Amino acid sequence: MTYPALDRRVRVGDRERERSIEHLGLAMSQGYLTLLEYDQRVARAVAAETADELHELVADLPVGRIARADPRTRDRRRAAARRGVSWHLAAYAAMLTICLTVWLAVGLTAGAWYFWPVWPMLGGAIGVVSHALPVRLCVR
Repeated sequence: MTYPALDRRVRVGDRERERSIEHLGLAMSQGYLTLLEYDQRVARAVAAETADELHELVADLPVGRIARADPRTRDRRRAAARRGVSWHLAAYAAMLTICLTVWLAVGLTAGAWYFWPVWPMLGGAIGVVSHALPVRLCVR
């Protein structure tokens, strides 16, 4: 966790204290702090008045690595990836509907029954599968 380098003497609010305490909790859960160290640092974080005081509490911790390894962050990324695949699939279904409707309209009015929608269907399917497969494999 970094604080503005311009002036660390600026006062902090509850949100910054809570963020520091959350990072300390992640550090303890991953073995970077003992329970006693955690308790002491949390007490100091609650009493902190400036950004410099909070920075001292987390300066020796690999906070960037801790945040990336946070299970909640991973869960949010997985949910976003699944949503992306869902939107891609919905767009593919809309494209299929439009192509089939145009094909049917042309077939009924002009009598041209060549099934050309197979080509956009195949191209779109390749796109959806190449999007969904890595997401599915990485989610496990």
